[in-house]
Amino acid sequence: MPVIKILPHAEYCPEGTQISAPAGTSICEALLDNKINIEHACDMSCACTTCHVIVREGLNSLNEAEETEEDLLDRAWGLEPNSRLSCQAFMGKQDVVIEIPKYTINHAKENH
Repeated sequence: MPVIKILPHAEYCPEGTQISAPAGTSICEALLDNKINIEHACDMSCACTTCHVIVREGLNSLNEAEETEEDLLDRAWGLEPNSRLSCQAFMGKQDVVIEIPKYTINHAKENH
């Protein structure tokens, strides 16, 4: 089963960690299933950028970003060429390494 390595993030994953996620699972779902409570203000409907992650390794093993996701990413804080919305990035058969950006554009934090 592919592994997602999460780099340390002060709030969500201070020590960093690794989790397993079956192919076809979104990165967001995998994080939430493993008690890494990444923001996802639109309930994973590809309508915001709060679940933005930067894929440091394994980007090519994920599904390709669709136009809607790419348009939303233009508004994400800290956008990089290998940025994805974790709700739209589905695991393939290879491991990935992700970084959760320090900030989001969500001003009112939600408790999901």
